[in-house]
Amino acid sequence: MEDVHLRQQHRNGTVTLSAAVRAERWDNVPLVAHLKVTTPNGRRTYETHLPLEGNQGQLAVRIRNPQLWWPNGYGEQPLYDVEVSLEAEGTVQDRKQVKMGLRTVDLVREPDAWGESFTFVVNGVPVFMKGSDWIPADSFPTRMSEAQYEHLIRSAAESHQNMLRIWGGGFYEDERFYDLCDRYGMLLWHDFMFACYIYPHDEPEFIENLRHEVNDNVRRLRHRACIALWCGNNEMEQGWADWGWTNPNDPLRVLEREAYEKFFYHTLPEWVHELDPDRPYWPSSASSNVPFQAPNSPERGDMHYWDVWHGRKPFTAYRQQFPRFMSEFGFQSLPPMETIATYADPEDWNMTSYIMEHHQRSGNGNGLMVAQMTDSFRLPKDFPSLSYLSMVLQAEGIRYGVEHWRRNKHRVSGTLYWQLNDCWPVASWSSIDYYGRWKALHYAAKRFYAPILLSIEDQGALMEVHVTSDLTEAWQGQVRWALQTLDGETLRSGEVAVSLAALQSAKVCSLDFQTEIEATLDRKREVIFMADLYQGEKHLATSVATFVPNKHLKLVEPGLNVQVSRSGKQAVFEVTAHSLARFVELKLAGADAIFSDNYFDVLPGRKVQVTCVLPQGWTLAQVKKALRVQSLYHSFA
Repeated sequence: MEDVHLRQQHRNGTVTLSAAVRAERWDNVPLVAHLKVTTPNGRRTYETHLPLEGNQGQLAVRIRNPQLWWPNGYGEQPLYDVEVSLEAEGTVQDRKQVKMGLRTVDLVREPDAWGESFTFVVNGVPVFMKGSDWIPADSFPTRMSEAQYEHLIRSAAESHQNMLRIWGGGFYEDERFYDLCDRYGMLLWHDFMFACYIYPHDEPEFIENLRHEVNDNVRRLRHRACIALWCGNNEMEQGWADWGWTNPNDPLRVLEREAYEKFFYHTLPEWVHELDPDRPYWPSSASSNVPFQAPNSPERGDMHYWDVWHGRKPFTAYRQQFPRFMSEFGFQSLPPMETIATYADPEDWNMTSYIMEHHQRSGNGNGLMVAQMTDSFRLPKDFPSLSYLSMVLQAEGIRYGVEHWRRNKHRVSGTLYWQLNDCWPVASWSSIDYYGRWKALHYAAKRFYAPILLSIEDQGALMEVHVTSDLTEAWQGQVRWALQTLDGETLRSGEVAVSLAALQSAKVCSLDFQTEIEATLDRKREVIFMADLYQGEKHLATSVATFVPNKHLKLVEPGLNVQVSRSGKQAVFEVTAHSLARFVELKLAGADAIFSDNYFDVLPGRKVQVTCVLPQGWTLAQVKKALRVQSLYHSFA
């Protein structure tokens, strides 16, 4: 078989799955194509066959009451076994076997009050895309094992992500990667492999090479449930529009610009439509879909926003942005000390040492981290505290942006932070480091990407509480809030009933504490606002906001206490404190444990319970001995 094109058509609760078969021929013997589709549970099979006319033919089966494939968080990911075979004189000559998820994916771009929408709709449901950008997971890709791939994709799913963007500066991934995305419900925004560069799109030989590249990869991947969108390139349109590539006085640049527009707005989308007419194409990331015009437009298309990182703007700048789809933004951190120790000796544990600057993707990245750190936190007391604090800083920055955009989901349709993973041990924008260790950002993502999100929009003395739902049915619960001192005294409190329609975000209360926090000069430093989200008596989330930067809080030794027990194969940790403990980090020395939650707040008089899988072969006594605990206070005191 030279080519097999599998397609699915959904209508009135039935899916027609078709296979267009094209065979290579060397003689005129009769050829018969067979299509066999088996349900995910293996209990039912749909079959048909067809003699080919010449070298091609199209087969189809109708699947009634199909089991639909859903993105992570919206349903299951059932995969049908599909087999297409080619017979000559009763002998199978060739066979193609794949797994397919049955679903529809549309990119809805319609005029609205803010410009033009940019919303992915899956099986008729508008889905807010929650995810991150994917880069090659190793500088030597052949080292990647199935277990490493699965750890990364599973970790994305466990943090409630439903989309990854394959960055155009990487490569077309291994089949194992796409298999895992199909299994875990991870939709893919798939860049073609062009990024940040002027390519020779005016050279016929190069274009012919690209035709083969696109043909091979789109044909290889177009049957997969995970592929949601084909995108022309990464940031090249920004280069022409904003980075000074355009020079009308340079004839060569004029030709290159024209070649860019011809390729990404005409040639490539024509190829993609011919090969895969069932998926949307987008010319560039970021783009407004108008050549060279406002590629980062807040009115249409997708946006890359880097003014906080490269532009040194405060995290509050995220709240000034209302993109239709935020496909890239980020902030760096150091990796955990266990990773730093693999490439830097203790004498190099300094942000301006040669080794630390060498293991830094962004030229002035270490300085940018420290500068932003001084806006929010006290300078750390030692280098391990700096590593911890940089991860907390990164998590807080990305949380600040994502919560804002999810609160405005009626206008913003997705956020993909830069980036999920690393290709070597390094300071970077990733939420999971090269060795698979979850940084503070990944734990924060598990909270800020939760299906029901509790968030606080702090505006000086004014605290607005929001609840955002990604559920496809109505939701009811309660918010319990309090103005408290750092040692737990409640100054004012209340409870608000929450009732949300499906896929809705709403402000549930607005509270002004001007009188209370202005009582004395230092009052702002001594109090916090906190909110709890409940469904019935089930506690879902806690959110804490301060009236001053964390560096100005009058934190004291919190008196952290951790009781450790065992439940089956899990270690259970119950954490308490006498005074507010911010961003509590748990670690097990000698083990890369992933906790059910980490870098969390512990309020006085409250108990936070988290778990982790007991390291293989470990006893409870070993866990207790290996446990390490710190908080924001311990980073400077």
